[in-house]
Amino acid sequence: MALARARRSESGFNYWPGFVDALSTLVLSIVFLLSVFLVVQFFLSQEVTGKDKALEQLNAKIAQLNDLLSLEKLGKITLDDQLAQLRAGLAAAEGERDRFKGLYEGSSSAGDAQGRANELNKALESEKAVTSRALAQIEVLNQQISALRRQLAALEEALEASEKRDKESQGRIADLGQRLNVALAQRVQELSRYRSEFFGRLRAILGNRPDIRIVGDRFVFQSEVFFDTGQAVLLPEGRSELEKLATALIDLDKQIPSEIGWVLRVDGHTDMRPINSPLFKSNWELSSARAISVVQYLVFLGVPAQRLVAAGFAEFQPLDSAANEDAYKRNRRIELKLTER
Repeated sequence: MALARARRSESGFNYWPGFVDALSTLVLSIVFLLSVFLVVQFFLSQEVTGKDKALEQLNAKIAQLNDLLSLEKLGKITLDDQLAQLRAGLAAAEGERDRFKGLYEGSSSAGDAQGRANELNKALESEKAVTSRALAQIEVLNQQISALRRQLAALEEALEASEKRDKESQGRIADLGQRLNVALAQRVQELSRYRSEFFGRLRAILGNRPDIRIVGDRFVFQSEVFFDTGQAVLLPEGRSELEKLATALIDLDKQIPSEIGWVLRVDGHTDMRPINSPLFKSNWELSSARAISVVQYLVFLGVPAQRLVAAGFAEFQPLDSAANEDAYKRNRRIELKLTER
């Protein structure tokens, strides 16, 4: 630890505390926006779910009312037919009555004509009573149909209002989603900037060595820098390089706001030749043990353990697929990658 502090003081790096405070405030604001978005999205989801259930109930009620309306219309048509028949019968009865009245007035058998006229009058009164009942039923049906139509209109208005509210909710959700994407993109850009600065420091600290190089977004160390063949015990030279790396990591941990969940992933890789030693039964065990050794030594040097991840890939992520010594040497490596947790 004393060695790490001495190297930090010699390096003389100054990362502008004021800039860091401003960046911390920005990240806190982003986290707050994300929290607000999650809460709003939860309530909006609950509201949309409730509206969907209400919409299903309204649709079921509309279907039921449409069925009732169809039955009522069918009944009204039947009653209209009956009424038409009754009116036709009534008109025929009245014609028959008038005809018999004429016969009665000109006939000599007055008694028979009077009896026939009385029968016709009774039949006519009966027809009128049936017609009155049919008209009353038709009036009731008309009132029921009007009530059903009013209910349908009210349901359609409620349905339109629900659909409008649903569209508004979807619009708010889309807007919040877009804002969240912007915030996440800004967060990724910030981590990328820190990654660039970290790699720049490592490049300056480690120098231009042939056994240490950058591949994409990773620092690649040949295994021979840290370990003997088939071993996972750190060499003195490897410990020296890790002390330089630990200095940069400790400084980086102070700069990056705690809200950004970054980690340094340490990946162990072997060549394609199988291993079966008393210590390691496979390349999986060897690559994992080497990555763990690096992580443990960085923790010993003061790097926060929660910022480190150890992973073993054995021979299954080669940089060179050829089967020769140069390819084997390239593939035996330790990779460092600064990424999100």
